[in-house]
Amino acid sequence: MGEFEAIGDAVTGGLLARAVEPNAGEADTGHTHERSCLNCGAPLTGPFCAVCGQKSHVHRSLRGFFQDFIQGLFNFEGKMWRTLPMLAWRPGEMTRRYIAGERARFVSPVALYLFTVFAMFAVLNFTGALDATGGAPKHVVENGLKAGLADDQQQLATLEAQRKVALAAGKEVARIDRKIAKRKEDIADIQTAMKGPAALVTEDVGDETPGWVRPLIRNAKENPALVSLKIQEAASKYSWLLIPISVPFLWMLFPLRRRYNLYDHTVFVTYSLSFMMMLVIVGGVLVAIGSPGFASILFFVPPFHMYRHLKGAYELERFSAIVRTMALVTFAFIAAGLFLATSVAIGTM
Repeated sequence: MGEFEAIGDAVTGGLLARAVEPNAGEADTGHTHERSCLNCGAPLTGPFCAVCGQKSHVHRSLRGFFQDFIQGLFNFEGKMWRTLPMLAWRPGEMTRRYIAGERARFVSPVALYLFTVFAMFAVLNFTGALDATGGAPKHVVENGLKAGLADDQQQLATLEAQRKVALAAGKEVARIDRKIAKRKEDIADIQTAMKGPAALVTEDVGDETPGWVRPLIRNAKENPALVSLKIQEAASKYSWLLIPISVPFLWMLFPLRRRYNLYDHTVFVTYSLSFMMMLVIVGGVLVAIGSPGFASILFFVPPFHMYRHLKGAYELERFSAIVRTMALVTFAFIAAGLFLATSVAIGTM
């Protein structure tokens, strides 16, 4: 069922993105067959109605319906293929041109953001990246933990026997003691994991815990799987919060530049977040096909992309762009932490 839900998320994202951004200057491949608009009755003089904007030619076939569906989901009438290359390599120029008024050439930030959010969660669900057990059945995980615990306990017994022999012979046992301590830590970790995911967070709700936190912890302990699912749903549904959380941090980088206003910062943030989510999608696919090494290389891409994005969008000098990039990377971690805390709070409640 997880695979079907992932596909459904991707389809929903595409449809939502297309609903936010319908036709915005794209050419119509249809021909005008009607003399008056079928929607408002105004005389037609071109491929679109000059009054309400509806296409002059409307189809009434199942084939036409599915053509619209595929185009609306993946093609964005060709704008996607102009947007993605520039977003990857010349993000600053694209952002600057969009702000300057070239709206019909590129996918709007909101539409692209909606699509990438749903696509990201779809890919992560499909590949099992959001499943702490990697999609393995519960009994398989439990058996693996039990086998690991038995092996560690056997090795601990062997080390303790070696320590006794070494003490009897008057030899140094510091090295053996370090191995014994490490093995005991491993055993304790496995025993904690066998109690369930919630045990990794807390063993008990003590009196010193704030009253409003206790119900959240109890919910996590009683049904950790459901709470984990609720947190994922909250992160997906409230992903738009990343934009208002991030914009003030970006404004702090240009507090005295009246040339750039909050709209400019919002466009920058939305495009930048969309690109970062695309990196997560690529990383999830690489891990799923067995190439975690290539996926780890993507970790170094965000700072470089932020630098190019800042330098191009705000027309900065190299040194100024580097300094602001370092600050933006720090702000990005803070914004991500705030969003994660919000998602956990909503999900656990």
